[in-house]
Amino acid sequence: MHGTGNDFVVLNGFRRPVRMTAVLARRLCDRRFGVGADQILTLEKSKAADFRMRIFNADGSQVEMCGNGIRCLARYARERGLTSKREMTVETLGGIKRMVIHGAYVRVDMGEPILDAAKVPTRSRGRVIEKPFRFHSLPPLRGRVGVGGIMSCPVTCLSLGNPHAVFFVEDVDRVPLELRGRAIENHPFFPRRTNVEFVQVLDPGRARVRVWERGAGATPACGTGACAAAVAGVLTGRFRRRVALSMPGGDLGVEWAGDNHVFLSGPAAFVYDGDFYV
Repeated sequence: MHGTGNDFVVLNGFRRPVRMTAVLARRLCDRRFGVGADQILTLEKSKAADFRMRIFNADGSQVEMCGNGIRCLARYARERGLTSKREMTVETLGGIKRMVIHGAYVRVDMGEPILDAAKVPTRSRGRVIEKPFRFHSLPPLRGRVGVGGIMSCPVTCLSLGNPHAVFFVEDVDRVPLELRGRAIENHPFFPRRTNVEFVQVLDPGRARVRVWERGAGATPACGTGACAAAVAGVLTGRFRRRVALSMPGGDLGVEWAGDNHVFLSGPAAFVYDGDFYV
């Protein structure tokens, strides 16, 4: 399945238990010798919600939450007859998420953003909003001068169940994504690594975003990344509370509502079914 190009192997744990390992996740995600995916999603029974979702990156690491993935999981459960509900709950390592299915589109309550820097987590205290951030990378971002390969750019950090570092730039197409993303993801400022978003503001209700996902690399879209970009834009006075975000894989809608909850809306699509033998 895929959500705006962010693609997943969905494993049905209702048929038989899924014994996922880092080695198996890497095999499945390999685009030449496996199925090919950004992440693995396992759909399982839950005692706390309608379903449980586990998420494994292409590098085999397990992560807390995936906004595009949870929409795919919800549509899979509904259309494969595991539930007749249009409103459902899914247990994740990032908490229990609630969502509503409207055909191929799913609206997810992503919960409240975590702004406490220690809980994101980062190696800072208080809030990290447009604070200078230094890292080793060449060549420099447009408009930023690096000395000896050291860059300094303002960053806003928050968590939507997983950590994010958001940078606002003049032109996302000019960002050397792999170079920047890899350097920032593995920076010691982030004790559990981080997802990275580069955001180009078009107007207070629209923006373009490119994402480097922790453990997966450059992806066409990221649901939690879209939410992080939207929240960061509101915090820095760039966005209204409702914004449309264009990513290489498609468009996502994000609303940071008055109750402090962030809502993500977007499509979830089937690609094909198959069997993988191990």
